[in-house]
Amino acid sequence: MSSVPNPVRLVILAVGLLLARLGVVTEARVRRTTELAWPRVVTGLARMSKNAVDVAMVGLAVGSAAIAGVGIAGPFWGLAFSVGGGVAGGTIALVSQRYGAGADEALGLAVRSSVLLVVVATLPVVAVFRAFPAALIGLLSSDPETVRLGGAYLRVVALGVPFAGLNLIGSRVLVGADDAYTAMVLRAGGAVANVGINAVLIFGAGMGVEGAAVGTVVSNVVVAAAFATGLTVGRVPGAGEFPVTVDPFGRYADRSTLADLVAIGLPVMGRNLVWTVAEFPMFAILDVFGRDVVSAFVIARRVFGLLNTPGWGFGLASSSLVGQELGTGEEGAAAAFGREIIRFSTAVYAVLAAAVFLLAEPVVVLFVGDPAAPEVPVAVPLVRMACIAVVLQGVSGGAAGPLDAAGDTRWPFASQALGMFGVSIPLVYLGSVTPLGIYGLYLAFLAETSVPAALNYYRFRSGVWKRVSRAYRPEAVADD
Repeated sequence: MSSVPNPVRLVILAVGLLLARLGVVTEARVRRTTELAWPRVVTGLARMSKNAVDVAMVGLAVGSAAIAGVGIAGPFWGLAFSVGGGVAGGTIALVSQRYGAGADEALGLAVRSSVLLVVVATLPVVAVFRAFPAALIGLLSSDPETVRLGGAYLRVVALGVPFAGLNLIGSRVLVGADDAYTAMVLRAGGAVANVGINAVLIFGAGMGVEGAAVGTVVSNVVVAAAFATGLTVGRVPGAGEFPVTVDPFGRYADRSTLADLVAIGLPVMGRNLVWTVAEFPMFAILDVFGRDVVSAFVIARRVFGLLNTPGWGFGLASSSLVGQELGTGEEGAAAAFGREIIRFSTAVYAVLAAAVFLLAEPVVVLFVGDPAAPEVPVAVPLVRMACIAVVLQGVSGGAAGPLDAAGDTRWPFASQALGMFGVSIPLVYLGSVTPLGIYGLYLAFLAETSVPAALNYYRFRSGVWKRVSRAYRPEAVADD
């Protein structure tokens, strides 16, 4: 794994080794963190690129109404995806602690309970999306063609919701067991396959938005089957050996384990939902500023999302490594891992953000194609503000990792909700009704990340999360 000459891995490792030479972090922790983080970063880049290509394909094949319809369906998919992500947040906390403690039977029970919970939680979502797709899209659009196409997409893609949730469970099991590489191979491979399937169905078969939806469903089913095979038999052809195996015929409905998953996962689900739910009032307020500002904001959000992919890796690496140390009772080592990953993560964010900050104008032009486009003068400062904000996201996400590993997930959820709904959205609203104007949007970017960064770091430094973790460790389960 360490010999893979991946450029993402090399960049992350180079930053970490420089920090080690400066005495900020230890080289051993840098290397271990890098091996867990970089595959998840690659997975994030693949998934985000896949989403962009999907929208471009339906736009070329069907037109702007298809882009709008699929785009509006996106938050609904995000709402459902947050359910699986919430359960998976509980999965990695329990799996990493049990893996670190060598408690194989308890680990298998945590995985089976996670599978049961995510299926039970997502099936009602599937039913609603299948029964009322056009009505749901109609809540956000009054254009008949957009509603028709968005509804057609949502009705089909709903079938993939449980499988997307199961993929998150499978990924978190592997990361919690020190193997992010195999999870990357399966999930990034699924994203690449999704693009290929979509191209055939959209352009070859002329299926339009339904083709894009079918491609998403099929790719998620295939990846879920690969995770199930690997966790059951111990390996998947082309992906290699799995670090853990799980007996699929063991007990699924364990009350104590399910209670732990819900207690840890609900705040994680809420934190994921903050980003998705916030899109609705944000775009409603931005409409006051006009189409150019809305377009500029979308560009800045996409740049922010790409810059934020290191957090996907560092957050999971921190959850896994800190959780493993907690599982063995080594609270001091857990805190040291958490502290150094925060520094490491923030430094990687700063390097990437600095490069994009300097190249903000050409980056914006890549989205609009014309340097004289009216969105450019608005988008360039927004992108630069996003670059500053994303460095603070490095602190926020890095500090949230140890809290997630400990099961102390309510705090990151509350900090994210406060930053978004308590400060960021109100600043945008003030800009729309006062002379603050567009500067309210600039400040909103900073508030969105600075508030959770400060609060999550405070919680990490307090050490309370160590005490919280004691209720979820393997010995606590045995005592029950």
